[in-house]
Amino acid sequence: MRRTITFKGNPLTLVGRAVKEGDGAPDFRVLSGDLKEVRLSQFKDKVKIITSFPSLDTPVCDMQVKEFNKRAISLSEGVVILGISNDLPFAQKRFCEDNDIRNVVVLSDYRYSSFGINYGMLIKELKLLARAVCILDRDNIVRYIQIVGELAAPPDYDRAVENLREVIAKPALHAGGAQTARCVPCEGGIPALPRDVAERMAARIKGWELVEGVKLKKEFTFKDFVEA
Repeated sequence: MRRTITFKGNPLTLVGRAVKEGDGAPDFRVLSGDLKEVRLSQFKDKVKIITSFPSLDTPVCDMQVKEFNKRAISLSEGVVILGISNDLPFAQKRFCEDNDIRNVVVLSDYRYSSFGINYGMLIKELKLLARAVCILDRDNIVRYIQIVGELAAPPDYDRAVENLREVIAKPALHAGGAQTARCVPCEGGIPALPRDVAERMAARIKGWELVEGVKLKKEFTFKDFVEA
């Protein structure tokens, strides 16, 4: 996956996880225009188009949201479009009201950089998000990623919509690209370790603390969120 982009020819670095097509989509925490926390998991059972951009105060980003808002009219009701940037929620809400944005859920990653880091879209030098389009199927598997190489250029809308139609037509792809059954027990969470196993692991692994006899805990310190 692309780890560098440019802005007017100058190189920029993307940081975070290198999510690729076929991966299970990481969850993330962002804020709505009324400062409510929103997670990816709230859109389960829908196909998701996630379109990220640097700032609504730029013409290309402005047009990006408006274009997806317009194209959403022809999409299935089972599709939701999420627009994510590091703009403040108040500015996003005002933009949506002023431009009658009803078909794109515009969200802010300014507080946690959760989407940016979990999807490898955070620009290290600018602390803004890359311009990208990511399509997730109903099982939250990443089916398509388009990271625009030049930050000042728009995404390829036609290619994104073409891939969306393929996802709608072929909904059964699972993580890793395999046509397999879902692992229901794993989705329910991982059970606590047996006490004797936890105690042996705590004694063997340096720097970890045994909590309540069944949990292993360790604190990490980082100089900033990029290092984290």
